[in-house]
Amino acid sequence: MRIGELAAQAGMTKDTIRFYEKIGLVTGRRLANGYRDFPLETVPWLHYVRTAQTLGFSLAEIARHGEELRDAPDAAEALSALLKEKIQVIDARMVELAALRAELDARVGTGCPLRAAGQAD
Repeated sequence: MRIGELAAQAGMTKDTIRFYEKIGLVTGRRLANGYRDFPLETVPWLHYVRTAQTLGFSLAEIARHGEELRDAPDAAEALSALLKEKIQVIDARMVELAALRAELDARVGTGCPLRAAGQAD
């Protein structure tokens, strides 16, 4: 399928698909006339990419995990494992952000908010 049809079916722009092709997320072959031709399975793959981005996965993570999922004997189980890993990353980040918030809160209203709490002026 040509890039315009793919873009319409995937609900994204041709520029986005060109970018994804440039970074290796999708692969199309060139026809004799120079047009890109993508296989039909590219549409659900692009839907997966969009969903994964919405769930906080970077394009690099999606590309890396895409290969793992394609090669996995049970893709649903492999995907569940990836989601659990992402939850652990988010939980760790939430702990870091809570500590940062507490540090910022401790500095509010001090003479010089850039000094560490308890440090003399």
